[in-house]
Amino acid sequence: MSALSLTLLIGALVMLIVIVAFVFTVKSGQYDDLEGPAHRILMDDDDPLIPANAEKLRKQKEKQNTSKTSSDN
Repeated sequence: MSALSLTLLIGALVMLIVIVAFVFTVKSGQYDDLEGPAHRILMDDDDPLIPANAEKLRKQKEKQNTSKTSSDN
């Protein structure tokens, strides 16, 4: 009988750990956007809508504009 009680106690402990882990992941926002990662794989890496790429494109345009103005002088 003690083996049965030990098994039930361990099962209840594991269930409690799983529930706490699930509540933590829900509160941390891991389930907020389920479709975004699936669509992100279809995007090009050079898409200007990606913030890092938009910053690079902006710097390149500024560099081109400054080189044009300095060559005009």
